[in-house]
Amino acid sequence: MIVQNTSAVELQKVTMEGSDGCQVRWLLSRDEGAPNFAMRQFEVAPGGYTPLHHHPYEHEVYVVEGEGVVIENDQPHAIRAGDVILVKPDEVHQFRNPSNATLKFLCLIPNSADQRQGSQQPECSSVEPAQ
Repeated sequence: MIVQNTSAVELQKVTMEGSDGCQVRWLLSRDEGAPNFAMRQFEVAPGGYTPLHHHPYEHEVYVVEGEGVVIENDQPHAIRAGDVILVKPDEVHQFRNPSNATLKFLCLIPNSADQRQGSQQPECSSVEPAQ
């Protein structure tokens, strides 16, 4: 069993092209002996966003703190603390934070995802985040 506080896990900048103001903590993964899923905690700064992308595996997301918008293809959905989101395989998605406070969410993915490459839609390079 592993018990630790999230603050003990390094906060790393998300470097995937198309993201801005986004950081991640890999809370639990294969490295800690989790056989099936990885749990990550994202922090998106005010005005920040994750890349607009898709991949062949699902996400389960729980919004811990703040409020923002999740984009499903081209449809925005308002999100706030306490909300849960299922991003289905191959759905184009992006998390945005148009608020004045940090948006924090947990994201669970299958460990098999670390051996798969996600991809950005061709139009992603020209997509501007909502202000």
